[in-house]
Amino acid sequence: MADDRQAWSRDVAPVDYLMYRGEIDPRSRSSMMSVEILDRVPDWDRLRDDLDRASRVVLRLRQRVVAPLLPVAPPQWVVDPDFDLGYHVRRIRSPEPGTLRQLLDLAQTALAGPLDMSRPLWEATLVEGVSAEGGHAALLWKLSHSITDGVGGVELDRQVRSYERHPDRGPMPRLPVPRDVAPTDLVMAAAMQLPFALVATAGRCAGGALGLVGRAVRHPAQAITGLGRFAGSLQRIIGPPPVEPSPLLRRRSLNRRFETLDIPLDGLRRAAKDHGCSVNDAYIAALCGVLRLYHERLGSPVDAVSLVMPVSLRAGDDPAGGNQWAGVRIAAPVGDPDPVRRMRVIREHVITGKAEPAIHALGAIAPVLARLPVQMVMELGGDGGIADVQASNVPGHAQDTYIGGAKVLRNLPFGPLPGAAMMVVMLSHVGRCYVGINYDTASITEPELFAR
Repeated sequence: MADDRQAWSRDVAPVDYLMYRGEIDPRSRSSMMSVEILDRVPDWDRLRDDLDRASRVVLRLRQRVVAPLLPVAPPQWVVDPDFDLGYHVRRIRSPEPGTLRQLLDLAQTALAGPLDMSRPLWEATLVEGVSAEGGHAALLWKLSHSITDGVGGVELDRQVRSYERHPDRGPMPRLPVPRDVAPTDLVMAAAMQLPFALVATAGRCAGGALGLVGRAVRHPAQAITGLGRFAGSLQRIIGPPPVEPSPLLRRRSLNRRFETLDIPLDGLRRAAKDHGCSVNDAYIAALCGVLRLYHERLGSPVDAVSLVMPVSLRAGDDPAGGNQWAGVRIAAPVGDPDPVRRMRVIREHVITGKAEPAIHALGAIAPVLARLPVQMVMELGGDGGIADVQASNVPGHAQDTYIGGAKVLRNLPFGPLPGAAMMVVMLSHVGRCYVGINYDTASITEPELFAR
């Protein structure tokens, strides 16, 4: 386990702070959860030891967010001087007989609840009495999206899990140094630095403005064309969805339900490769097939639904922390019964979306959104501004993982549901693709039909 403490920034990035503030409102909470079914009940002391060790290496697991009283400085990640492992690591027992459905209902309730924003933003709950899918226990691992995104979460997970049942981990890493920081401290520090910050900001703005003006004077036609392309791209990324909301998926509530399924990774890969497409193209095309059947069975067929697909913007050497993604919005071809055509249409949409000039728009507007009231941010995405479906694909572990001496048999991923009818996440794990669906029961009103 490498010590990556230097990879974690102190300032909370605007996108991460936007995710953090979303915890205030149950409509905008953005925590993620993995439901790991284990081959045995892990040794409790070993499990706590594994998570204690991880919290000493992955600083975010011991840090809380401290925000200034006035928006004159960025909020900061601060090592919690009152960190209590016993608060974050819990154990419960499943109701008998411990079925997968009972486990999913427990997990859904745990994910829907708020995290304590005055503490580090994670929880791990051992569930005993499980008899599902060949397992004898489960671990519910809940993590705020403000800490990292899905791809970064897998990298972080490598610091928590091991690839052997009884690994030799060596001595326990040293404790990170805590900082007792109050919101007023950040305001005072910012006030001391304010004159220097204003001069530096003015210099950067002036330099940037002069550069833009100079390029516009030298190449006016090119500047106007580029501005027009960017404006059109921005409209496609943050404007209204590409198609009207589905009449079946239009309603929203605070009620949620989890569903899950799994398929062989090789089969999905072959289906995609045979037609010059990617695993992600095949996955989204299959999801479109599900939605087509569901709409047709309920007598309300549609040609397309609005779908948002996060794409990672991470470079190979980027740290695991923080959110580095962009949302590609497409008109998902639900009405086409041919899966090959669906895959190819989706592939074209994704390639076009990744090449949008405004692909980094979220990072650009996040500093403004992060300062607005949460309710206002939610309203900005209301009235159809948020897609019917969000779907994410995360490459996971290629080999068996263990925690507390227990082997992870299945790793079921569930993402947040801020405003959409459903969030679908596919995570690959040791040769299989595990799909976790978190949906709004006001949108999906026929749960048995949808599950089939």
